[in-house]
Amino acid sequence: MTKLQELFTKEGQSPWLDNLRRSWLETGELKNWIDDGVRGITSNPTIFQKAMTDTDDYDSQLTELISSGRSIEESYWELVLEDIRNALDLMRPLYDTSNGLDGFVSLEVDPTLANDTSATIRAAQHLHTLVDRPNLYIKIPATSPGIPAIQKLIAEGKSVNVTLIFSLERYEEVIEAYLSGLEAHQGDLSSISSVASFFISRTDTEVDKRLAQIGSETAIALQGKAAISQGRVAYQIFKERFSGPRWDALCERGAMPQRPLWASTSTKNPEFPDTLYIDELIGPETVNTIPDATLKAFLDHGNVKRTIDIDENSSSILQQIEKEGIDLNEVSDLLEEQGVSAFVDSFNELLETLEQKVSQLKN
Repeated sequence: MTKLQELFTKEGQSPWLDNLRRSWLETGELKNWIDDGVRGITSNPTIFQKAMTDTDDYDSQLTELISSGRSIEESYWELVLEDIRNALDLMRPLYDTSNGLDGFVSLEVDPTLANDTSATIRAAQHLHTLVDRPNLYIKIPATSPGIPAIQKLIAEGKSVNVTLIFSLERYEEVIEAYLSGLEAHQGDLSSISSVASFFISRTDTEVDKRLAQIGSETAIALQGKAAISQGRVAYQIFKERFSGPRWDALCERGAMPQRPLWASTSTKNPEFPDTLYIDELIGPETVNTIPDATLKAFLDHGNVKRTIDIDENSSSILQQIEKEGIDLNEVSDLLEEQGVSAFVDSFNELLETLEQKVSQLKN
């Protein structure tokens, strides 16, 4: 049994792969990851930008699409949808055998719509119709305009991966959108699923930079603790909100809890262990979506042991960080803005690159 398999069977955590590229589908590498214990796949515009610009795997289909009269952006979505559908079909057996717990593949809406509720809803509805697979997660950013879109889509019975969560306050809003959406849905709830993607390493990167600028002994000692502490407090919120009479009533209708998903789990600081954000956030009813390099590291030397609620001081650590002069709400607002902007930049750069590729292929 691999360590990825042990994560699920022994600790109840689902390891997902935070990457997707066509060559993995064609060579069987993605199937090998699934055999090793990967239970889901996440994608985003940055991932597709790297996949399409670093290889020529997409050139043949791109040429055909442009020749048939498709625009660059239309061609982009066709390229993406082919990979997503093939990945979904590969994951479908796991989705079926896990009774809809895992086996999902996530596809993000156009990132330029992050601050437009109505446009986000329409885009998500359109993608669900185009893909037409029960194990599809549409990724919706947890911006303020994204929250009502999440609630609306859940009420319509569509499964959602809520992405770019950076604060505990926003996480509470995401949970409320999910619960309210379930309550608004008519009938059985067992086919509706959602995860709430809490971004981890980016929080440490920003907070640690500010702690270093403060430079006090206490501030330096707090470096590397903000993100894990925030994740652990989020887990306590999850346990509290998905219990009690309100949740029990939804469970009677077949509802599944919206599991916390730890995203951005590769370490950015070379002084930290490369499996830090896996090792320290292991617990039942959670997901960790992990880049392939970090997955390989965890398979080699990761530690399979429940750690999500091992430290009861997580809240006090966050309070200490605040006392040192770090405004965590300001940090989360900045990171949300940067996260949306990064995906928009990747999306736009990819369209430019595809246009350049088309010109080169025509010559």
